[in-house]
Amino acid sequence: MSGRTHLPSGLVTFLFTDIEGSTRLAQMLGAGYRPVLHEHREVIRRALSKADGVELFTEGDSLFVAFADAAAALNACAEAQRDLDAHDWPSPEARPKVRMGLHTGFAEPYGGEYTSPEVHRAARIAAAAHGGQVLCSAATAARAGVAGAPLDDDAWLLDLGLHRLRGFDGFERIFQLVAPGLDRQFPRPRTIDAPAHNLPVQTTRFIGRAAERAAVRDLIGRHRLVTVVGAGGAGKTRVAVEAAGEIVEQFRDGVWFADLSTVATGDLVDVTIAAALGLRPEPGRPVGQTIADHVRDRRLLVLFDTSDAQLPAARRLVARLLAAGSDVAVLATSREPLGLAGEVVWRIPPLSVEAASGGGFSDAVALLVDRASAARGGRPVEPGDITHLTRVASALEGLPLALELAAARLRLLSAAQLADRIGDVLGTLDAGSPAISPDLPDLPDLPDSSDRHRTMQAAVGWSYRTLDLRSARLLRWLSVFASPVDLPAIEWLHDGDPLDPLATLVDKSLLQAEAGATSATYRMLDPIRAYAARLLLEAGEEESARERHVAWCQQAAHDAYLDAEGRPVTLSLYTLDPLADELRAALHWTVTRGSARQGLELAGSLDQWWRERGLMREGRMWLFRLYERISATGEPVPDAELAAAYHMHSLHAGADGETVEELRFSQRAESAARRAGDPGLIARILSARATPLLEMGRTDEAERLCRDVITWSEEQGVAGEAFFAVYALAQLLWRRGALDEAAGLLAGARPLENSRPMDRGRRTVDMWLGMVALSRGDLVAAHDHLIVALRSRMTHGFHLRVCESLNAVAVRCALAEDAETAARLFGAAQATRIRLRCSTGAFGVYWTEQQATLRAAMGDAAFDTAYASGGTLSLEESVALALTIEHPDLMAGSIRFSTVE
Repeated sequence: MSGRTHLPSGLVTFLFTDIEGSTRLAQMLGAGYRPVLHEHREVIRRALSKADGVELFTEGDSLFVAFADAAAALNACAEAQRDLDAHDWPSPEARPKVRMGLHTGFAEPYGGEYTSPEVHRAARIAAAAHGGQVLCSAATAARAGVAGAPLDDDAWLLDLGLHRLRGFDGFERIFQLVAPGLDRQFPRPRTIDAPAHNLPVQTTRFIGRAAERAAVRDLIGRHRLVTVVGAGGAGKTRVAVEAAGEIVEQFRDGVWFADLSTVATGDLVDVTIAAALGLRPEPGRPVGQTIADHVRDRRLLVLFDTSDAQLPAARRLVARLLAAGSDVAVLATSREPLGLAGEVVWRIPPLSVEAASGGGFSDAVALLVDRASAARGGRPVEPGDITHLTRVASALEGLPLALELAAARLRLLSAAQLADRIGDVLGTLDAGSPAISPDLPDLPDLPDSSDRHRTMQAAVGWSYRTLDLRSARLLRWLSVFASPVDLPAIEWLHDGDPLDPLATLVDKSLLQAEAGATSATYRMLDPIRAYAARLLLEAGEEESARERHVAWCQQAAHDAYLDAEGRPVTLSLYTLDPLADELRAALHWTVTRGSARQGLELAGSLDQWWRERGLMREGRMWLFRLYERISATGEPVPDAELAAAYHMHSLHAGADGETVEELRFSQRAESAARRAGDPGLIARILSARATPLLEMGRTDEAERLCRDVITWSEEQGVAGEAFFAVYALAQLLWRRGALDEAAGLLAGARPLENSRPMDRGRRTVDMWLGMVALSRGDLVAAHDHLIVALRSRMTHGFHLRVCESLNAVAVRCALAEDAETAARLFGAAQATRIRLRCSTGAFGVYWTEQQATLRAAMGDAAFDTAYASGGTLSLEESVALALTIEHPDLMAGSIRFSTVE
């Protein structure tokens, strides 16, 4: 850039830049921050020099530059942002996020600098920006061309409205530079007049509910956590938003709304709340911590809408918010309480159906009249229709969603027709209607539902009466699915082309179409599913529909183990995650009215998923219920299938620490397998029995069993089925210190493991070779094997095995004198194991000994601090930490880089 001898004068465009979150970036990078800071300056300077920018000073991470041409300055800023994004930084986390602000005003240089107040205005605009954003004043926009006109390279200026800048009277219109390669979505500018709330703008009038609004306002004023609880469609969100909007002035730092109904996973709850608060993720820092620090000294109200969509994650974040600041309040809407200390649960009542004291409409009738007018194109409701609409409102007992659905039907029906139809449906449903069967899977607890919930079903029933036969049958049959489904699943269930009836159900809001990355899915709300399931039963179609659903689940589970061409692939448990609820629903049918033999097959498809997700007890519960079903019905089940089920049961009991039960079902499995005459199955069952024998201290017996099984399986030509015996024998040899023999045994087992798609993702051979290398003190080999095992296990979803790998990597760190990382990984592994509710497994004693040695070396305080820090990490964060550990060959003093004499 030009030197100070060529300072522009007259109308000068000033630019300030700095790094957002520079202090935290410096803390994270340590000594690596200085080169990043230098490179960021050079990248910006190269871009700005093309516009003849004059650099006036550099301080810390800030640059101050003057330009004679406003348009050139804006184009140079766009180029600088693109260059920063494309630059090869040491790591993605090290990439600085630079904010830029420009203002144009009259200024004359004096003594090599400017003293104009326009300089300060530019600085304030830069301070309002976010990392990666370029803001400018209206003066700069006008100087560069008419606001909104294209700049170079399809760039243009987005009007962000009027804002007050700190230290200046009046308002400044601020624009954002939008250009190819630049982010467009940012939180609101950081100005002192930032809006005090982000409450959603409603498209319909709010009717009535004066007493309810007052009650919620009063509770928020006296309590820090208020949860509005009610059934779906009861109007929780609307009341909460309206009440919050009336008390914005009580919270100097604002009222912030976040809708959790569309959040896909619990991990995204923090991100959603952060976005509502105007925060962005910071490199190297958990989003939850960013939120907690932000609210610590602020007085604000956060509205968690539809908290029950991600209840555990919402509960954790609410607790953290309330602990972070004494002036933070939370208003939540949910179908169930959060269950936190200090929570005040306010249950929302239906709209009043009683006429107002002054002779006016009741709230329910007023809502129906307002929506009826809107449904009819704004035409006022005829006086003669009021009586009919009052009947409708009374029949629907003031439920807002039911009233909204009823009003929508007035596009097709007269008020009299609507009243007659609603009354007929309610009479049919309420007159001696049996409760919905509690045996149906994944349905609401309808026998104990409130009157409001039953009335919601009446509204659904009224909509159902408008369906044609094909659409009505599809709705009934889709009730067997427990979660959103795609078009191929619907085609499997439905005879013929389902598109027309499917479109009808979506149009009538009985199904919700949700666009996905590659295809749409279709979701049925729980009240509608419950009603449709009841009709399925009454129509005599339940058995056919559920048997077809079971068959679909069997095929879907089978396909999860194959690629697109139908070839076996390495099992990834992540493919079973979206199927789990459907398989559970199918299992529910098989243990109540279906085939237990099919249930055993379904349970087998979930075998490893249950164990690796810490759900061994759930798996055993289903197996016990299947045994009972077999006993009650006398259904014939081949011995080989029974043996496989007993073997799975044995493995689940062992993973849950139930050694006696493990051995009992192992023996049952062996008996059934011998009756079946299946040598491969016998070898697999006997191989697994060595593990409980080792845990019971029967070492000699375990070793004899392993060697006998390995030899016998080779003789029978089923050596591949003795892999568990190989692992158990390797474990025994490792414990004994016979490391060479263990290593040789494992090396011979690698081809066996690689040939088994169901097992190779676990990388057990690499795990054990890593343990052998640790015992030898060979950190290079240990690191290589353990990291390979860790990556594969995490990639394929074997979370329980990941805990083993994290502990092993912790031992590797301890041996390399990286004590703090070792303690953190030990803490992370233990926290994950607790969340999975599983035992410590074969290495439990070894991990305990290694932790005791590490504690003695670090001291109690240091060890406990690091261990607790690791315990706060998620599984993904723990694995990321382990994968950042430097390879021993790259460490100082490595033999690979030493001088060989």
